[in-house]
This record gives sequence, structure tokens and C-alpha cells, in this order.
Amino acid sequence: MHLTRRTGLKLAAALMGTAVLPALVLPRAARAQDGGFRHAVEGGEVVIHPVDHASMVLETPAGVIYVDPVGGAEAYAELPAPDLILITHEHGDHYDQPTLDALPEVPMIANPAVAGMLPAAMAERTTTMANGDSGEALGLPIEAIPAYNITEDRLQNHPQGRDNGYILTIGGQRFLIAGDTEDTPELRALTDIHVAFLPMNLPYTMSVDQAAAAVTAFAPDVVYPYHHRGSDLDAFTALVAEGGSGTQVVVAPWYAEADA
Repeated sequence: MHLTRRTGLKLAAALMGTAVLPALVLPRAARAQDGGFRHAVEGGEVVIHPVDHASMVLETPAGVIYVDPVGGAEAYAELPAPDLILITHEHGDHYDQPTLDALPEVPMIANPAVAGMLPAAMAERTTTMANGDSGEALGLPIEAIPAYNITEDRLQNHPQGRDNGYILTIGGQRFLIAGDTEDTPELRALTDIHVAFLPMNLPYTMSVDQAAAAVTAFAPDVVYPYHHRGSDLDAFTALVAEGGSGTQVVVAPWYAEADA
């Protein structure tokens, strides 16, 4: 990885993917037969597999990306193996060392706090990205954006400057993984986001009202509520519609039915 704002940080050449799929014409979000959610991009499609809470798998034309994998390797047994792992921050629902130990030894990207916690051998294949860094992974442009709390009684949960969200540009489309954040100025200022994953659970991230207001502000084409245990997704969907952004809300199965 060549980082444009910081020097000395590079990914191994193994990150450069070469797979190319034929172009597909699909709706903005279509359910795949395997339970994933499909989005057409130049050169193929992105298939999104919700795993649990904040964990997901993205199948892309360039390779398979695991985001905040937790829950043990068994949670991923029916999914394709990763080519890249992204970690947003250190909390146990995002960073779980035993799960990482059980997964294939592929390149990783993490925020500085998590990078400093990794075993030495794993740290050697991990690129550190801080807020504002940008570069490439699997040949895809990637940006690390701030993820933090702004409400006074939540500031200790995710202090400014520590944790990441990520924007991946895949086949000309920008995919936002917001991480644990509130509706920060940086989030509201984003542009040209095709798919956004937004958290909404109190007291750790956003309220439903905050998340809907953020969607109205930056108007992604599609938004997936995630990290939302206990939140009213019907209310969120209604508020997004009232906001007039035209954003499509996709409610995906992040939780087992008993835990939803």
C-alpha cells in the first residue's frame, strides 16, 4: 500500500488482486441465492454477507474482504476464505484475537491501537491506517475515516482520533463501512457513497434519529443499518424516507431471530 498522507506504510504485494468478472446489470440491492446481497459494479458485483452485529464478508471482483471478524472461525465456515481483513477498532465486537488466529494468514489493515495489540507475526502482515490515510488494498482505493462519539456522555466510548471507518472504491462505486461513530461532521460531509453501513445502538453509537439525519445529509444510494441491536429499524426506515434523500434502506439479517 502506498499511503498518500503518511510514509513508510505499505501492504505486501499479496494484496494486489487480479480476478475480473463480467459486468452485471442488477438492482441497487438484490438478494443473492446464498443469502448475500448483490450490488453491480464495473467488472462484476459485490456480494455482502452479514455475519453478526458488526462483522461482514464482502465478495468483490478483486478478492474477499472480512470486516471486523469475531465469533470464531466457525462463523465463517460456509463463506469464502479472506484475501484481506479490515479491523476498525479494539472493542471485542470488532477485534477478537482468537478469531483472527483461526483465520487464514492474509494481509490485514487496522487502526493504530489495534495494530499495537497484535502478536508480532500478525503485525508483520498488518498495515496501520490512521484517520485520514488513504492507499490501495487488493488494487482497490481505500480511505480510513474518523469514527468517534460527539455526544457528551458518550465521548469515552469512541474518542476522536482513535478508531477508523473505511471507504472502499470497488468498480467505480464507493462503499462506506462507518465503524462505531455518531453523525460527525466528517460523516455528514461524505459524497458519492453508493453503499453505507451505519451503526445505531445507544449508548455506544448513534440513535435512530441521528443515523437517519446523517443519511439525509450525505445521501448514499443504499444504507444498511448494522451494529443496531435493540434499535427500531422501522422508525429508521420511515425517517430516511421522510428525509427525501432517495436512499434505499436494506434491512439485512445481522442477528439470529432470537436476538434481533
